[in-house]
Amino acid sequence: MYKIIAIDIDGTLLNDAHEITPAVRESIKAAKDKGVKVVLCTGRPLAGIKKSLIELDLLDAGDYAITFNGAVVLETASEKTLADITLNKTELEEIYAFCHAENVNVTYFDGKNMYVPSRKITEITCQDSLLLQTPLYHLPVEEAPESIHVSKVMLLDSPEKITDVIRKLPETIKQKFYVVRSVPYNLEFLQKGVNKGSALASLAEKLGVDQSEVMSIGDQENDATMIEYAGMGVAMGNATEHIKEIANYTTTTNNEDGVAQAIQMLVLNR
Repeated sequence: MYKIIAIDIDGTLLNDAHEITPAVRESIKAAKDKGVKVVLCTGRPLAGIKKSLIELDLLDAGDYAITFNGAVVLETASEKTLADITLNKTELEEIYAFCHAENVNVTYFDGKNMYVPSRKITEITCQDSLLLQTPLYHLPVEEAPESIHVSKVMLLDSPEKITDVIRKLPETIKQKFYVVRSVPYNLEFLQKGVNKGSALASLAEKLGVDQSEVMSIGDQENDATMIEYAGMGVAMGNATEHIKEIANYTTTTNNEDGVAQAIQMLVLNR
């Protein structure tokens, strides 16, 4: 019944040790062998999912991934982009002006690199750069080239600080950009209308797949749009309460082979 399975990575595909368990790997391979398109759908850049793509054998012609929370849709083998919806320098400056005034740690990305506007690079920023396997550079916003294409702006700070920033977000920012929190310690800013759900809908249309034939699996608020879009939205057992409320089905946690359980039950009929 399902022709596309869109799978979030952190907290979904990966367990808390950042591993793909054998059961999850085997269920994804079985689904692919059955002709199902398995699409990793993540806030990470491509570099940050290469290891998973290799491990899951998702680098064949006709395999796709959705990165930067929907800003970039691409073919995994050729890295050819189907969609690349970015922020320009003026928009970067607008977001940065608010965030800088709130004294929160700011990072921003183009297609290949991660940048910090401050010379003070925090431990959490370095850890994220390592996790995402993305080079980290110091580049003040005012020195960024006018031609820069920013995939997303991301705040990395304590959960309490991020909550405070969300509370203070001006309406102009909320109306102009897609603002989403994917983990307690971050907040992301993308072009309005860019999200995992819109990217997945665009990919499904390109592949001639009906909405009812799409299954999405996720755990956090940045997964909400793809959970709502899919004919079968699956919440992980460790998902937020909101994700569980909007999902059609709740599987086990990411530490209990939740992705495998969902695929076996809903796709492989095991």
